[in-house]
Amino acid sequence: MSWLASAQDAPPSFSLDQAIAHALEHNYSAQNAERDVLDAQKQKWETIATGLPQINGAVSYQNQLKQPVSQIPAEFFGGEPGTFQEVVFGQAQSMSATATLTQQIFDGSYIVGVQATKTFLEYSQNNKEKTELEVRKSVVEAYGNVLLAQESVLISERNKATLEENLYETKRIYENGLGDEESVDQLQITLSTVDNQLKNARRMEKITLQMLNLVLGLPIDTPTILSENLDDLTQKQIDLALIDTPFDIENNVDYKMAQNLNEQRELELKLAKSYALPTLNAFVNYGGNSFSDSFNFLNSGQQWFGSSILGIDLNIPIFSSFKRSAGTQRAKIALDKAKTQFTEAQAQIRLQLESAKSDYILAIEQYGTSKDNLELAERIEKKNQIKYSEGLATSFELRQAQTQLYSSQQEYLQSMVDVINKKTELENIINK
Repeated sequence: MSWLASAQDAPPSFSLDQAIAHALEHNYSAQNAERDVLDAQKQKWETIATGLPQINGAVSYQNQLKQPVSQIPAEFFGGEPGTFQEVVFGQAQSMSATATLTQQIFDGSYIVGVQATKTFLEYSQNNKEKTELEVRKSVVEAYGNVLLAQESVLISERNKATLEENLYETKRIYENGLGDEESVDQLQITLSTVDNQLKNARRMEKITLQMLNLVLGLPIDTPTILSENLDDLTQKQIDLALIDTPFDIENNVDYKMAQNLNEQRELELKLAKSYALPTLNAFVNYGGNSFSDSFNFLNSGQQWFGSSILGIDLNIPIFSSFKRSAGTQRAKIALDKAKTQFTEAQAQIRLQLESAKSDYILAIEQYGTSKDNLELAERIEKKNQIKYSEGLATSFELRQAQTQLYSSQQEYLQSMVDVINKKTELENIINK
């Protein structure tokens, strides 16, 4: 039981692929995108149901607190001509109950509405796909940033330890009268700079981990563990064959969404034209009325008088002072604009593809260059360390070599993150 409890309390550990899979299920945006698809499905049925039979019931109760009085010529009742008799018609209380069945027979806007729900559902599904691609990209970036911050901490700690040792030895030499004070000051400046870098790297390690937790849909203070290291992950992301992957623009999610917009504008034009068509609806109802001087309508012996009506409503648009014509023309203009935007979107997607390929190749090339530069900077710094200890190099020259090394270290780390991110951007465009 103690082993089980400790296993349950263990912090979560993710590889990059595991982190992506977890985020696609638990990320807040991904969850809402899934709900949008469900909402579109319900909206589709809601629209379809408006053309199916509808049954509505109505109950009405009236109590005439003071009944109206009518005057009727008294001669109808045997009275004197020219005089009137006051008469109250009906009973004080009444109740009616009616059930009505309506059925839409023809409505052009209903047909277009059903078609529009299909397009809207496709749009919601494409938006969900786009959201998942964005979530995947965010996970990759956040995962890489955490690894970058962790590596920066380790490198800064090693640099600080080396500088502290150099500073200690330089102080001893200076105290023994064999060195100058400037050497101590130069090393102290470098140490202070590296110490600040280390403090900032530790803060960034915490912040980047919180950002990753947010993307994963975890509480931001979760002590998440990353099971991959930056160098191995970078090596796995180098795939030059990806550059030659056949590109089908119809698989690109931005293309799909631009196509959805085009279809939507076509349906809006159809809808505007449908307003000039007649609408035909049928209905049948059945009800009853009851009258009494007191409220006894629920009694079994109360008499009810039934009634029923069957009817058809035909509405024919005749003249709207060219309102419908103007609406149709505006819908046609919107469709023309959507077609132009669709053509532009295709060109932009192809341009994004070429740019993403170029950026990915550049990132790989910079990774190789940064790796070589780091090896050179390490050798230069090591040689200057030896020269400085032998009195053949000044503290200023040593500090320059160290600063160059620290810069090369950060460039190398950033180049690995760039390879990972640029590959993800290219894969998103290809939709691989």
